[in-house]
Amino acid sequence: MHPLQAVAVAAAGVIAGMINTVVGSGTLITFPVLLAVGYPPLTANVSNGLGLVPGSLFGAIGYRDELAGQGVRVRRFGVASTLGAVIGAIALLMLPPRAFSAIVPVLIVLALVLVIAQPWLARRLAVRRATENAGADGDSWLLWLGILGTGVYGGYFGAAQGVLLLGMMGVALTESLQRVNAIKNVLAMLANLASGLVFVFVAHVSWIAVLLIAAGSGVGGVVGARVGRKLSPVVLRGVIVVIGLAALGKLLLT
Repeated sequence: MHPLQAVAVAAAGVIAGMINTVVGSGTLITFPVLLAVGYPPLTANVSNGLGLVPGSLFGAIGYRDELAGQGVRVRRFGVASTLGAVIGAIALLMLPPRAFSAIVPVLIVLALVLVIAQPWLARRLAVRRATENAGADGDSWLLWLGILGTGVYGGYFGAAQGVLLLGMMGVALTESLQRVNAIKNVLAMLANLASGLVFVFVAHVSWIAVLLIAAGSGVGGVVGARVGRKLSPVVLRGVIVVIGLAALGKLLLT
């Protein structure tokens, strides 16, 4: 890798780390850059996933105040995300390259609809829970299975994984969008780490690419947490929609 290419990969990691911490879809920045500098798609995908782990880790640390009191929930959903990512990683190695290409845009559109409608849906669900004397949260087994499915997608490719998680949890949980975003950062980190560990043993990993993206995404995660935590719910929701639409457009045009 030439020095200028290394700088480009590291810079893409910074941007991806910021985007992943605030919303998600940072993969759509780093993955094309790795392809552009000459990596095969599978090597680029697995190296990218591992490289983005520090960004999500530092993003989660930056959101530690919003994670307070959510330990049980994070552990429960973390199991789903980790298990799903392992399944997704195995699927990537066994299924045709474009096996998920038809469903991914549909999932992103659904996630964006959920994000936009989240305030209205959350109010309706709150009324329903009160009427039915249900629990304080909507973190049911249905949501657990949804996070499992998102983990599968995250282990397979991962672009817009954060948008999907925010869409589901934002509707189902009685939490602010910022506290939901904090959980999202932990789950995305676990998914990338779990799938990455699978790839280390069975696929080719470019450790140079991993280190460059890791360094960049770590910086981006710190910056993203500082910026993201200051955004109002309305602005944060708008950012999610804009980035989600950009991810959708990118996937449909490739």
